[in-house]
Amino acid sequence: MQNRTKQSTVFILFFALLFGLIFTDKGIAEVLQPPQQVIQSVSTQLQQKLKDKTFTKNFAQVTEFVNGVISLHTDFDKIAPLVLGKHWKAATADEQERFKHEFQTLIVRTYSRAFIEYNDWTIRFLPLEMADETTKVIVKTEVIQPSQQPVSVNYRMFLSKGDWKVYDILIDGVSLVTNYRSTFNDEIQTKGSLSAVIDGLVKRNAEALSAKDS
Repeated sequence: MQNRTKQSTVFILFFALLFGLIFTDKGIAEVLQPPQQVIQSVSTQLQQKLKDKTFTKNFAQVTEFVNGVISLHTDFDKIAPLVLGKHWKAATADEQERFKHEFQTLIVRTYSRAFIEYNDWTIRFLPLEMADETTKVIVKTEVIQPSQQPVSVNYRMFLSKGDWKVYDILIDGVSLVTNYRSTFNDEIQTKGSLSAVIDGLVKRNAEALSAKDS
């Protein structure tokens, strides 16, 4: 139970870090590489939203905004197969589409929760050297919290039609994709099918969003 709680905390932190919900050192903004600039740009947008306390009190409004941010800068067509692993190819087209939709909903509501809870962070970008033809990078950062050791956060990003997108994040070496792959693999084995797991995810998402709206 303690390990599960620790994992939960780590991945709530992940969503607070995704695209710079924490605040970036402004002095280095002008020397950032394009993938880093994506994270920095959205960070600025989120900082503005965080100033509006009435906005953060409206969970439906927050989730709508978060979904827009995540959809633009995260490739769920790439992430969903990585998360399901061997189960993706065995799934029907309908199961693949349902899982991708519900997993995105899971990400959005988890990030929305973090959006409201976390704001006392600064992020330091580590040097990133890129060749002109580079299409995949790991953006390395450190997150600074008052009176705490820096947290290593690495963003796996790739270039898609001219835009840099996130497809995984590692916090102190713990991968979002790997963590969820293990979780869903265990659930599939326990429930006996991917379809049953998706049904459970639909129910959990609906209950979580309904609870926040009440």
